[in-house]
Amino acid sequence: MSKGLDTGSEWERASAAEQGFDPRLERKLLAGIEAGLIRDVHAVLVSRRGKLVLEHYRTAVDESWGMPLGAVAFDATTLHDLRSVTKSVVGLLYGIALDRGLVPPPQAPLLAQFPDYPDLAADPARADLTIGHALTMTLGLDWDEYRSYADPLNSEIAMENAPDRYRFVLERAVLQAPGTHWVYSGGATALVGAIIERGSGQRIEDFAREALFAPLGISRFEWLSGADGVASPASGLRLSAPDLLRIGRLVLEGGRIDGRQVVSKGWLDVSLARAVSTDDGLDYGHFWFLGAAPVPAFGAERPWMAGFGNGGQRLWLMPEADLACVIFSGNYNAPDAWVSPTRLWREIVLANLVSA
Repeated sequence: MSKGLDTGSEWERASAAEQGFDPRLERKLLAGIEAGLIRDVHAVLVSRRGKLVLEHYRTAVDESWGMPLGAVAFDATTLHDLRSVTKSVVGLLYGIALDRGLVPPPQAPLLAQFPDYPDLAADPARADLTIGHALTMTLGLDWDEYRSYADPLNSEIAMENAPDRYRFVLERAVLQAPGTHWVYSGGATALVGAIIERGSGQRIEDFAREALFAPLGISRFEWLSGADGVASPASGLRLSAPDLLRIGRLVLEGGRIDGRQVVSKGWLDVSLARAVSTDDGLDYGHFWFLGAAPVPAFGAERPWMAGFGNGGQRLWLMPEADLACVIFSGNYNAPDAWVSPTRLWREIVLANLVSA
């Protein structure tokens, strides 16, 4: 059993060995960095059973949404772009809003939430779109985020530059039947963010502060906005590494903290269950990536779920091991940005978990 999430205080710490890891865990991380096998790392945190077993920060050049920040000496208080890990946080916010009766359920028609576009609602090809299709990125609409985010033709960047971001998303050409194909889409997250804002009557950053961050003791964050002043649900959140780890622990604790159910376990069960396969061998839930990896302590693969962000940002969770890992990196817009955080998770963290 885990200790449970203790909010508003420093993390309780334990040695790697006490929590079932090879005692050389940190030394192996440093060796991987020194050998160049793990690159562009800014911060790495690992907790097991609610105790922090690894905390590593570096000094490195960073940026925030493309704005150079120069050399940053990262520590436990430094805010860092989450990029698309923001989507997983928005998934939790939708669940909280749903628990409170502020938003319609995933089965509800999507275009009914956007009455300003009666022309789109009247299109039979879009009639079957639901909120759930946005949450699972199976809208079936034309969308291209495989281009670099430095390319203005990238669909998320084009959305940010559009005069009406929601119309931009909803009027994309219909390419597949809803629910049949997964296509990575910050536009889908923008729609869910708008639904949360309209249902709660608050800007998403204000709803997040009250509904999620305050219960976790998170008092410092930034949420970057586009030119239209709308905070980006797809990629705009900035948190410290320990505070992102707190969100991970909340998920591992079934959404409960200090006797309070912040987000229902029912929603977590839905959002962390497989809804569709992606195009790169993983599965996807409701704004969470899903997969499995071998763990020596269990003698077999165990399932994990994660939020992924441009540049190598990661929130990895493995419930059966009661394990959470946060990685902040700076390899933005690079096609190989996935390599180092994946190697770190699989070959440093999981490979050195030797006792269940």
